Amino acid sequence: MMTSSQTHFAIDGYLDAIPAPGTSWGTATFDLVHSPGDAHQLIPDAPDTVYACTTSDPRITDALLREIQPGDLLRVTGTLLPPDTPSAPARLTVDALEVLDAAPLPVLHDLVLERWGNYATVFDADRDSVPVFTVDGTWIGEAASPDAITDLINAYENRTAP
Repeated sequence: MMTSSQTHFAIDGYLDAIPAPGTSWGTATFDLVHSPGDAHQLIPDAPDTVYACTTSDPRITDALLREIQPGDLLRVTGTLLPPDTPSAPARLTVDALEVLDAAPLPVLHDLVLERWGNYATVFDADRDSVPVFTVDGTWIGEAASPDAITDLINAYENRTAP
C-alpha cells in the first residue's frame, strides 16, 4: 500500500554508470539522471535530478546487468519515495523499464572482466577494489585489492566473513 509520500510515475533519464547487482537475488541498483525539459525556459541553469533506482523484477535486473549501459536513455516507471535527507537523491522502485535510445557501444579501455570459475570480477584501472559476483549475477562482495579476490571467494563458499 502506498503512503501519501509515495508517488507512482514514469520518468526519462540517462544511465550514469554501470548498474550494480542488488543486495539480494534478482535485484539491481542504478542511478538515473533526469534533465528537466525546457529547463532553460523554466529556471536558468536548472540542475539535473538524480534518482537512486532499485528493482526486484528479475527480468529488469537481467536487462540492467547484461544489456543496459551508461549513456542509454531510459524510461522507468515505478514508485517514488522522497529522500531520507534533503541532500540524498529521491528513491525510485522500478517496475517497468524501456530503452528509448541506446548509447553508442563504448570502448572499454580501463575495465577488464575476468572469470574465475563460477565467479566474475570487474577490474577498473581507477580503483583498487574489485567487485566480485557469481556468473549468474549473485553479488559476493568487493575485494579490497586483486590479491584479496581468492580470500573473498573462499569466504563466500565457506559462508564466513572475509
